[in-house]
Amino acid sequence: MLLALNKPFGVLCQFTGEAGRRTLADFVPQKGVYAAGRLDQDSEGLLLLTDDGRLQHRLADPRHKQPKTYLVQVEGVPTEGALDRLRHGVTLNDGPTLPAGAEAIDAPDWLWPRDPPVRFRKTVPDAWLRIVLREGRNRQVRRMTAAVGLPTLRLIREAVGAYRLDGLKPGELRVIDP
Repeated sequence: MLLALNKPFGVLCQFTGEAGRRTLADFVPQKGVYAAGRLDQDSEGLLLLTDDGRLQHRLADPRHKQPKTYLVQVEGVPTEGALDRLRHGVTLNDGPTLPAGAEAIDAPDWLWPRDPPVRFRKTVPDAWLRIVLREGRNRQVRRMTAAVGLPTLRLIREAVGAYRLDGLKPGELRVIDP
């Protein structure tokens, strides 16, 4: 079984947690499934879950280099130099990243409002990027955008390999034929 969940903002990417904190158990009624990869509590979007250990490994293990596509709202206006640094890889405190796909995009018109909303500052512009990674370090997109002077305000995973959000609303779950 393979499930696609649009993980809402503020949800822990685990099935158990402290009282009062939302977890995957609040959205996934199926038992015996496990996340193929993770999204931190502050990130939203596509999370794949499966009961198939081999499929989970293929989707999540960095050695298989499944491309992961993120929509990223950043503080500031991206320069071509900043985008080039992302495309060629940046050096983080745990070493250099692999080159990434990075492009400036218009704000997605299909995007749901975030609750709570992203902070808005009249004097600081924001922009949207599409970033494609083939590795998956802890909070990597946030650290990469910060390294090029564009702090992340909002982060949504749009796709993992060929699997996409495709209209899933926050908290919605869809069964996929793997």
